[in-house]
Amino acid sequence: MPLTRLRLLAVPLGAALALAAPWPSGAADTQPAVVPNATLSSPTVPAGQLWGGAADDWTGDTLLASAGRAGHPRQFQAVVLATATSAPIGTRVRGVRSGATTTLTWDDNPDSCVSSGGGRPYTVSVAGADNAPGTYTTKDANGQPNWSIGRSYSFTAAEDAPAVTFTFGTPSTDPTCRPMVTNVQALQTPPPPPTPAASGPCAGDGASSPACTTDAGNKEKLEKCPATSRDCLDSVAGKGEKENAGIDQQTQALGEFTNTPREQDPNAALGGLCQVANLHTENLEPGDTVLAPGSWWYC
Repeated sequence: MPLTRLRLLAVPLGAALALAAPWPSGAADTQPAVVPNATLSSPTVPAGQLWGGAADDWTGDTLLASAGRAGHPRQFQAVVLATATSAPIGTRVRGVRSGATTTLTWDDNPDSCVSSGGGRPYTVSVAGADNAPGTYTTKDANGQPNWSIGRSYSFTAAEDAPAVTFTFGTPSTDPTCRPMVTNVQALQTPPPPPTPAASGPCAGDGASSPACTTDAGNKEKLEKCPATSRDCLDSVAGKGEKENAGIDQQTQALGEFTNTPREQDPNAALGGLCQVANLHTENLEPGDTVLAPGSWWYC
């Protein structure tokens, strides 16, 4: 009986664990996007220094921690989060267009100078009414580097090259004891290409022109005409009098052009040209060319 009861309890427990897993919201973002200075390697903090200056390509009150001070397992430098009372740090995700779904990933650390206590809270935010800020907490502070690898935040870009901001949630009495982040990466799913604008004389603003509205009305009338009723078709489409008159005018113009009197017979003009051609070929022997000069053209 005890074994039976144990098995019965195991099934609901497994089901509860399965329900606790996050449900995917859609297809994963897979195309890379560019986060400038993603591993905070620029500028490099000189050997022997714990802290550097401001991080290149990042905004706000940035402060670089050397690789030794950050203690990241991949030896990355890191940027320290600003306090809640100073300018938040941030960067832009390049190569992302408005409407793209984007997933940002990074690593965080509570900082080794904090020897005890819980995690350090901070937020990640991006522009857009539908993009709620993400709230995160580092691992517990234990007096040594305690990195969380692969934190993530997904959003839909409300602008090209969206700006992402990290804000330390709790003011610190010691400005050197602040959480830090590094290895900020991004993947995206670009928005679909824009639908090409309709073309043609009746597209866009042209749809309201008299010609287009008349054509639309005539088309509707033609569709209502029985296919065997010539009178109905003629009443809508007409008998083509204007078109036939235009064709007659073109035929007349072509005839007048063809019958234009010439001052010299075409064959006589060719004879003069032959004299010029013969001057260039008269000294050629039969073996000088593959084809005999007499076969080159009209002469």
